[in-house]
Amino acid sequence: MPLTPILKAYHYFWYFQNSFQKTKYQALQKHRDKMNSSQKNRFGRSWVIVKKNYEALSKQIIENVGGINNIISLYHCVTRLRFKLKEDSKANKAALEKIEGVLSVVEGNGQYQVVIGNAVSDVYETIMGMYPIKGEQESTGAALEAPTGNVLTRLFNTMSSIFNPIIIALAGAGMIKALLVVFTTYGLLDNTTSTFKILSAAGNSVFYFLPLFLAISAAKAFGVNPYISLAIVAALIEPNFMGLIENTGDVVSFLGIPVVLMKYTGTVIPAILSIYVYSKLERQLKKFIPKSIELFALSLVSLLIMVPLTVLVIGPIGVTLGNGLGDLINFVSQKSGLLAGLIIGAGWTYLVIMGIHWGVVPIMVNNLANYGYDVIRPMIAAATFASAGVALGVFLRSKRKENKAFALSSMLPALLGGITEPIVYGLSIKYRKPLIAQTIAGGIAGAFMAAMKTKAIVYVFPALTTLPAFFGDTFGYYCIGIFMAFSISAALTYILGFDEEGEAVETEDLMLSMSACINGEMIPLEQVNDPVFSSKGMGDGVAFIPSEGILYAPADAVVEMIFPTLHAIGLKTSGGAELLMHIGINTVDLKGEGFTTTLKQGDSVKRGQVLIEFDLKNIIEKGYDPTTVLCVTNMDQVNKIEPIIQKNITKNDTVLNVVMEGA
Repeated sequence: MPLTPILKAYHYFWYFQNSFQKTKYQALQKHRDKMNSSQKNRFGRSWVIVKKNYEALSKQIIENVGGINNIISLYHCVTRLRFKLKEDSKANKAALEKIEGVLSVVEGNGQYQVVIGNAVSDVYETIMGMYPIKGEQESTGAALEAPTGNVLTRLFNTMSSIFNPIIIALAGAGMIKALLVVFTTYGLLDNTTSTFKILSAAGNSVFYFLPLFLAISAAKAFGVNPYISLAIVAALIEPNFMGLIENTGDVVSFLGIPVVLMKYTGTVIPAILSIYVYSKLERQLKKFIPKSIELFALSLVSLLIMVPLTVLVIGPIGVTLGNGLGDLINFVSQKSGLLAGLIIGAGWTYLVIMGIHWGVVPIMVNNLANYGYDVIRPMIAAATFASAGVALGVFLRSKRKENKAFALSSMLPALLGGITEPIVYGLSIKYRKPLIAQTIAGGIAGAFMAAMKTKAIVYVFPALTTLPAFFGDTFGYYCIGIFMAFSISAALTYILGFDEEGEAVETEDLMLSMSACINGEMIPLEQVNDPVFSSKGMGDGVAFIPSEGILYAPADAVVEMIFPTLHAIGLKTSGGAELLMHIGINTVDLKGEGFTTTLKQGDSVKRGQVLIEFDLKNIIEKGYDPTTVLCVTNMDQVNKIEPIIQKNITKNDTVLNVVMEGA
């Protein structure tokens, strides 16, 4: 019997006025997408995020770092959002770590780091588009903020903020240089052709003009004008200045003052030192230069002071420091390479965990600039491939389907892109013993490669796709080393094992199991002859064809609402699940005829307790479909829902498992 327009309006009025209509169809669709992700494990932890969910994820992150007013600045590296907060105590670390898409939270290094994984740049862009937050690389007042942490912490933090923006360009250009080495070595490309020279220009550009990249990045990190900074450093590689240099160390004069000439192309430290000094100068100049002439006077005075000062003092000091640092590393590598490789291979993962590993990048880039190779990167590769080995070991040893899926999905980015955070936080730290395995394997492989003086010829992330970057007379040792790291780590992870039982108990404790609210036949919700329910617009759940006229409580709960016509009732469990039970289709037309209950709003009920008695025969005789629905309506707060479809059921059978968000 079809509903009249008035009765239909009345029917939906009650649905959308009561407290159970919080869930919209769009929220349910979002939940479906989340649940269908093959990378999602039982706790909702995933390093792969459906792009349409970035706004929801971004909102949760901002709320749990203390809100927009608690954020000073934000930038990101390859896998992490790096917040600078006013008060770390206002952030909710426990809540952040339970958000789907967040791998872990790291506090330290003067930052509040939220580890995302491969999707970090998309999440960052979403946050910056949604909120008026200063990016640390955009803020002109970043350097005026009160320093946090000790001197070493601030140094690592500064180096990280300077190098992170240019890493992507360094890595791409480095791969071009590495491939050209391979092509020319095997006769695939002649180094005298124009093709080679054009490709060589693409590969050399970032390294040759590295001081210019560093000038812009350092200016943003120190909070000064990036274009004046660029002009200061550009003077060091300007053709007229370069024309003065016949040999490094030649001496010329500036206003009668001796100038020791240095080549600054490809250098690291001079540009950073120069812009650091300029950051101090600019603030003083702004105190004295009138605003009316600042447009030209600031840059005029800055260039007149900083270019000679850099050429006379800062540049030579920077070059000397860079050379000294490189000589020290080579000395250590020559004299005790085995020990150095053991320490770096075993310890690199812990630098990643603390979030300060990017502070080592300047040392590697400086080595490449000074010597044309770097010995640190192969040792780090040992740690990277040891992490990938953990994923294989977990995949082979785990008995849980979701852990196997996560291990396999996180192993691929590690092997192909050198991204290990999903493994470190999702497996190694979580189960502890795999962390021991990768530490041992990384140390052994790192020591081997250091002893063999293995080299990288360009800066890249260590991965299978970047093998050409290690091409040369030590390439064979590199291949042996990464294979050792991967295989030893996988074997040790498998042998040492890990405890999944505690995880199982915790999951069971967090899961709410619901019994059937009807004795009869169970059917999927999609088969209900009412689009309001079958589309899951009201929520997700199950449905029943009753064999008797009694509605039972599916779980211990409190009565939140009883419809005046008694054909539907709403409950709320102590775990926060909001349940709607609806007897029959369009039975609102009966206006309560044949329905009875002794309950009222606010009553507590126990699982299996009678909620409503109804005249099943009367419903059928009057032409109504008696199908009864049990659904969870607040799906935006549900982490996971599992209908357990069976044929014939009773009130004692479990038909639905629900895990709430934050559980």
